Amino acid sequence: MGHRLSKIYTRTGDDGTTGLGDGTRVGKDDLRVETMGTVDELNSAIGRVLAHEVPGEVRECLDRVQHDLFDLGAELCLPGVTKIEEAHIGRLERELDAFNAVLSPLKEFILPGGSPAAADAHLARTICRRAERALVALDKAQPGPDGGRRYVNRLSDLLFVIARVLNRAAGRPDVLWQQGKNR
Repeated sequence: MGHRLSKIYTRTGDDGTTGLGDGTRVGKDDLRVETMGTVDELNSAIGRVLAHEVPGEVRECLDRVQHDLFDLGAELCLPGVTKIEEAHIGRLERELDAFNAVLSPLKEFILPGGSPAAADAHLARTICRRAERALVALDKAQPGPDGGRRYVNRLSDLLFVIARVLNRAAGRPDVLWQQGKNR
């Protein structure tokens, strides 16, 4: 592959617009651009999780997720293109089931925290929920394929379970909510 990004700045966005993959120029405050940015932020948050020492199966799973999120970004950047398909969602569900199978059943609500890696996974989960809300809003304004929205919905559940897996791997308990603790 040649040098695709030989010059990082172009000055074309100085007027408050940005180009989509099909050449269309839209405002940087466009809902599609906001959604792409939130998906990118989610990918960066997952990168923070991967900056920790994490079990190999978690690393492999989240590596696949990061590539999927780039595909979702491409789908958002190219209106009318579908990149996230049923196979992606099925894979997440299988991984979610496998990670969850080794955990004890939940009896209480869990607060974000525990080990640093788990805390970062919880942060990624909350950004994932925001990405999902942005995808829902975008779909209402500009209907398109629903694979990305469904994928991100599963991903937030997966990130919750991964946070628990990371606490377990670190020998830390989940942080349980104590109703009325500060009364």
